[in-house]
Amino acid sequence: MDFTDRIIILLRQDFREWDRIVCAYSLEHGRIALKLPGVNRPQSKLKAISEPFVKSCVRIYIKRNNSVGCITGGKLETVYPQIRKDYNKIQTAAYFCELFYRLTPENNPNPDKFLLLENSLQQLDSYSLNNAVAPAFLLRLMQLSGFGLQDKPVLGIDKNFWHTIHTLPLNMLNFSSQEDIINLNKTKYVCKRFLNHYLTYPLHTIEQLEVSSVISLQNKQQQAEPDTVLA
Repeated sequence: MDFTDRIIILLRQDFREWDRIVCAYSLEHGRIALKLPGVNRPQSKLKAISEPFVKSCVRIYIKRNNSVGCITGGKLETVYPQIRKDYNKIQTAAYFCELFYRLTPENNPNPDKFLLLENSLQQLDSYSLNNAVAPAFLLRLMQLSGFGLQDKPVLGIDKNFWHTIHTLPLNMLNFSSQEDIINLNKTKYVCKRFLNHYLTYPLHTIEQLEVSSVISLQNKQQQAEPDTVLA
């Protein structure tokens, strides 16, 4: 089977001497595993396509009864150059990709999820990073995956804050008041509890959900509710 699809690379791994295997999220086929034979050779024209959080349009060939496709050609759309100039943005993009790798099923297309990843990387590339990007991205992925809490604020989080972090563009989530920081920290805690409940081992990029300021002991003690909410 031959087809063309738009993909964003989630991760890559060298295979044998000259090959690579990548995991990508595609617009029309969801999360898929793909092989790039000979891509590590110096003269290869497809090496850039196989790098993490690169967006491209590629030709894919999959043999009958084979779960791994093969990229036979393609056109690079963007490498998100501004992300690659900033270490914190690189870490955040890696967090986006790891969430997609861990929380999306194989061969189950969802164009809205593709657009979430595409738009989030574009905003990360174009604007300054803020401390609400990581939890906001996960909450939106949860919503698209059927685990969403958009209509059900938890832990006493302010309803307006909860709506804002679910809906406002990522680059506009600039929270600075003490009340907003407390709500943001509670939101990060909810995200961590969700990941602890549904993942068999922790994210490598879990530090993206570290709290942005010190929470008082009283606030920490109030964070027992998500165990029941997310069970």
